[in-house]
Amino acid sequence: QVQLVESGGGSVQSGGSLRLSCAASGSTSDTYCMAWFRQAPGKEREKVASIDRYGDTNYAVSVKGRFTISQNNVRNTLYLQMNSLKPEDTAIYYCAATTLGCAWLANQYNYWGQGTQVTVSS
Repeated sequence: QVQLVESGGGSVQSGGSLRLSCAASGSTSDTYCMAWFRQAPGKEREKVASIDRYGDTNYAVSVKGRFTISQNNVRNTLYLQMNSLKPEDTAIYYCAATTLGCAWLANQYNYWGQGTQVTVSS
């Protein structure tokens, strides 16, 4: 089992920055990929970015060049640096982990955090 706890959400004006953190505990060595998803009201949960155990990253087109995913050396903390935030980035952001590859579908991820709200005002 893996437990995930997000922090760092909040409210910011358009163009601002936030950094999200996700503390992972438990059997983290079993996870192959960790990711950030987000879900806006009335929309499906979508993957924002992912990083595998080798450090390879993937980003959604909508955030590429603005967001950066990273993890610490022991892979027990995941980060998402968000710059140049836009109102359309407003959502609940979730940390997720999977023992499988870095899929784009939420149902491929075994473990989830409780989410942290990010609100970007214009």
